Amino acid sequence: MRAQYKKKRNFSETPEPKPRKPKSKQLIYSIQKHSASHLHYDLRLERNGVLKSWAIPKEPPAKAGEKRLAVETEDHPVGYAFFEGEIPKGNYGAGKVEVWDRGSYEIIEEHANDLVIKISGKRLKGEYVLVKTKMGNNPKNWLFFKR
Repeated sequence: MRAQYKKKRNFSETPEPKPRKPKSKQLIYSIQKHSASHLHYDLRLERNGVLKSWAIPKEPPAKAGEKRLAVETEDHPVGYAFFEGEIPKGNYGAGKVEVWDRGSYEIIEEHANDLVIKISGKRLKGEYVLVKTKMGNNPKNWLFFKR
């Protein structure tokens, strides 16, 4: 994770955090609104010392029945969860990043192609599901929805 994350960034130019070890005992959850080449929302879930990450093209679902595409992206360091700032032009992910939601989560169920979690955020609360799909023949495509 660290090598791929570091390879895409020039830390002398971007305010993004460098990788470091997590400090919290609760599992970190966050969603960042990212105005890059296209506005999207980055879902971050702390897992095994990193943030598993998905880009969601539309505002995350607040109600049961709303489903969103979530495209798996590279792992990020835990310190990135609450990062806000402007990534300068010419850098990977250039654009404004702001925290849209934050909190913690717990795992309810976990299988190879799906994850059920309970989110305790400021905006999103309750049970949510991430399910790997075959949409578009892309192995990185998941669905994210409230149960």
